Amino acid sequence: MIDFTRRKKELNNLKDEKKLIIYENDNEEINGNYKPIKSYEIGPLTPRQTNQKAYKIRVDAASFQKNLPLPDHPCNGDEDLYPNKIGNFSKVMPHNELGEVNKGGYSIWIRALTTGNPEMFEDIPLGGVRKFANPQGAYAFDLEGPNSHHLTMPVAPTFSSAWEASEMGEDYWRALTRDIPFADYDTNTLISEAASDMSQFSDYRGPKEDGEVTPGTIFRGNLEGDLIGPYISQFLCLDVPYGSKTLVQHYRTALPGKDYMTSYDEWLNIQNGGVPSELPEYDPQPRYIRDGRDLSEWVHGDFTYQSMLNACLILLGFGKKAMCSENPYICSKTQNGFVTFGSAYVLDLIGKSARIALESAWFQKFLVHRRLRPEAFGGCVQNNLTGATSYPINSEILNCMAVSKVFERYGTYLLPMAYPEGSPTHPSYPAGHAAIAGAGVTMMKAFFNEDYIIPHPLVASADGLSVLPYTGTPLTVLGELNKLASNLSLGRDTAGVHWRSDGIEGLKIGEAVAIGIIHDFMKTYNENFKGFCLTKFDGTTIII
Repeated sequence: MIDFTRRKKELNNLKDEKKLIIYENDNEEINGNYKPIKSYEIGPLTPRQTNQKAYKIRVDAASFQKNLPLPDHPCNGDEDLYPNKIGNFSKVMPHNELGEVNKGGYSIWIRALTTGNPEMFEDIPLGGVRKFANPQGAYAFDLEGPNSHHLTMPVAPTFSSAWEASEMGEDYWRALTRDIPFADYDTNTLISEAASDMSQFSDYRGPKEDGEVTPGTIFRGNLEGDLIGPYISQFLCLDVPYGSKTLVQHYRTALPGKDYMTSYDEWLNIQNGGVPSELPEYDPQPRYIRDGRDLSEWVHGDFTYQSMLNACLILLGFGKKAMCSENPYICSKTQNGFVTFGSAYVLDLIGKSARIALESAWFQKFLVHRRLRPEAFGGCVQNNLTGATSYPINSEILNCMAVSKVFERYGTYLLPMAYPEGSPTHPSYPAGHAAIAGAGVTMMKAFFNEDYIIPHPLVASADGLSVLPYTGTPLTVLGELNKLASNLSLGRDTAGVHWRSDGIEGLKIGEAVAIGIIHDFMKTYNENFKGFCLTKFDGTTIII
């Protein structure tokens, strides 16, 4: 038996150059001595040279990030404009009967965010049992890619603007049409009414045809590929090759016609952080994602980068023909990629970029914008239209047809929510799902062929129990990745927990994170590699 105490003492007594000795057989002792053999290391660099190279790459990457111009972090000014903080996030803190946050409690929250003192966060008053979602994550930063505080965003729409009114109008219409199958949009009367009403908003920034919102554009994204083919991306529809099994993408869905937080008492309870009075109700039959309610539930129960993981596994399942042409192993006669430029590598980068993107989103959410959630704005609409308040809400939303239809159905003007608990307990701008999607989709654009045509595309049936062949315009990897990003970010709007601009700008934050990470890794490869080429969300092509 080996005497490990003696072995450790022997090794500690060796000179540095002799510590590269290994033992041929740890269980064999010859004449009281171990039989050593020399360990040789081959390669173009010695361990010391590799160490120095890695050090230089890290220093260069850090210097590059440090020397980038420092951006401004503008906000829309609502927090200073309204003493009652109606334009800002305050969920889970105590509120009065109008849903206005307790000013003292809000001041404590702001002081905690300003100082970053961990102990001060424990002094923030809560109105119920729910807690803030990781506000101290706003101070986190990573050592790969851009510093979370080094990315910026445009200001969010202001509380009183026509832009905000249009985004709220869209959320009301999404709530009213959650149970209409995407396959029926072209023929459904309520969808036609929604498109016509949305066309009346003076500052609506969703996609249009000839200046009008149509059944073919309503609720879709503005990215390349968003208006082509089925509403739902192929990456939320096709089977997923998951190791030794195949995952069929039919999921638990919520029962149709069931919305939440439509009574004022329940709305106020949720704003105070109370326990919902109702539990969610689910359809016992799994279904493919076929309508807004299904999509809302998918982005309710998914884990952080689930959709990105599934999409990447689908793309890897297409084989080499779906890889980008820049991949150094595409034409190799003797090698395949794995640790670099292969499945292990791209899957790791997708998970890595998702978390780093969330850091950047959390900084913006808590330390810059603190934008209110649509459900809170719905309470302001309710109070104005019942005469309890006269908040400076743009008249375009107060006169919106969807608001009247909500009142006819529920007896209040509150935004009907897809989840009993409403939104998460962190500010709205930007959307976390969008930031994750922006990062993951950008990583996949870098590693896969954007022009590759998706083979055997499918579309969910109107009842969601099956999928049917899609035979329309060919669907590309670029278009369907963009559509996946839009589905995930705007699907949260359909649930009532986000605004359209949350998703649009969240995608851009995630994209910037992914590009920064790729840039930092570029000098770590041994392969002959000229760089990544990808198409950004704004349609421009870049080479990294």
